[in-house]
Amino acid sequence: MHYILGWERIGRKCAACKESSWVRNEVLLQTVTFSGNILAVDVGSSSVRCSVYGGSGGLIEGTSSARRHTFKRGPDGAAILDAEDLAGLVFRAVDETLSKAEDIDGGISAVATSTFWHGMLGVDARGRPTTPIFTWADRRAATAARELKQSLDEKEVHRRTGSVFHSSYWPAKLLWLSRTDPDAFSRTGRFLSPGEYLHLKLFGEASVGLSMASGTGLLDQNRKAYDGELLAALPIDEGKLSPISDEPLVGLGAEWAGRWPALRGVPWFPAVGDGACSNVGSGCATQGRLALMVGTSGAMRVLWEADSTEMPEGLWCYRADARRFVAGGALSDGGNMVEWLRGTLRLPDDREAEELLSRMEPDAHGLTFLPLLAGERGPGWADEANGVLAGLSLGTTPTEILRAAMEAVALRFALIAERLDAAFPAETGAREVVATGGGLLGSPTWVRIMADALGRPVTISGVREASSRGAALLAAEALGGPRIEEVAAPLGETHQPDEGRHEIYRRALERQRKLYEAVM
Repeated sequence: MHYILGWERIGRKCAACKESSWVRNEVLLQTVTFSGNILAVDVGSSSVRCSVYGGSGGLIEGTSSARRHTFKRGPDGAAILDAEDLAGLVFRAVDETLSKAEDIDGGISAVATSTFWHGMLGVDARGRPTTPIFTWADRRAATAARELKQSLDEKEVHRRTGSVFHSSYWPAKLLWLSRTDPDAFSRTGRFLSPGEYLHLKLFGEASVGLSMASGTGLLDQNRKAYDGELLAALPIDEGKLSPISDEPLVGLGAEWAGRWPALRGVPWFPAVGDGACSNVGSGCATQGRLALMVGTSGAMRVLWEADSTEMPEGLWCYRADARRFVAGGALSDGGNMVEWLRGTLRLPDDREAEELLSRMEPDAHGLTFLPLLAGERGPGWADEANGVLAGLSLGTTPTEILRAAMEAVALRFALIAERLDAAFPAETGAREVVATGGGLLGSPTWVRIMADALGRPVTISGVREASSRGAALLAAEALGGPRIEEVAAPLGETHQPDEGRHEIYRRALERQRKLYEAVM
């Protein structure tokens, strides 16, 4: 396989965005076999990570760096990040990784980025932030989402965009911001995702990759363009959004070229949604496997290649790139809820708590838990939902509450799996589930609960950082490396479901459904 080695600025203006563009120079540059290294930046919901991968997805040991961060939350449902603070974390992580990678063979051939989907901030005409980053977890636009449901045909919008009206997505965020902070809204010249903001700082310009655009709720997924009918109902036009392009940028600004000479002339690809990257990085790049991720939040996804698709009912559907879709369901509660319970209930340390959890029988605590402390995304999209715990008694222990919460999350994933199976029937038997994410993989008991609740095998991913590896593989493929479907991912232990335990969880799921219907 081959790629064109290098990019150059073309003088003519792009008809769509009226700006100069970076394109592959097919006249001056020769084709070569790609065998370089990719620096991958992963901006997640709780950390920023940076590593170097070979062209076939192998992590170059000793190059990784990480910086922790947390959303700033408020009692009104706020969940934000400061754009400058986040950028500073990214740049320091790059500093550290480059210092560790000084002597690697072949240097760095490209930079790939994975960021959390749905984040939005505004910048003024000079590129300065006019707002914080409103994350997927910010619930303040719930009322605006409800208004959009009343004024537009949500099913028709979902058919085009793969998204419903929910506070996670940009339509509700934009409507809410225009009303609650009209000054900031009027000063905003452009609305960006976090990855675009990084590129704007580094290059003085930015486009939005198709994957990140697909997670805004503004994109017509099959047309690969902004949905004009939806934009007409919102207080912005396409001029306040970045042009859509998966072409990389080359030519760092002088400050950054001096800081990172190793990256001075390499292509930087637009950010790809972390969920799509996680599927690719964990080897779930076809419909034969489901990716199950529990980190700060949680998700179950399937990825496949197609020219176009029908949006699956009850699920979201975005893009990994111009050729591939990714669909699934997401939970706002995952590792974040477990950490909250550990602190709130003063649970034992991780090792002791794991031992206590492992001794418990399934659903023996008598509790029914709705794990919606951070609101609901999938599968019901109840924007203003909160957590519910039923069945408490004076005999209930903190560890039983933790076990009930873990089981409850697994039951929500069982609902998502039902919808995925209905939308994408497996050709033979049940799909293999590959598990990733520090929230889940830190607890073998939780993995076993997942297998029993789903009623299918759950295999531990052998990939340390699936999202950053996936971003690197997508960039390598774009540069002429192997197709992502052809790259094997290491796998670990497989947990087989127990039929008796699965039947217990089926009954628990019915109890959870009834509680959900009663309170929602």
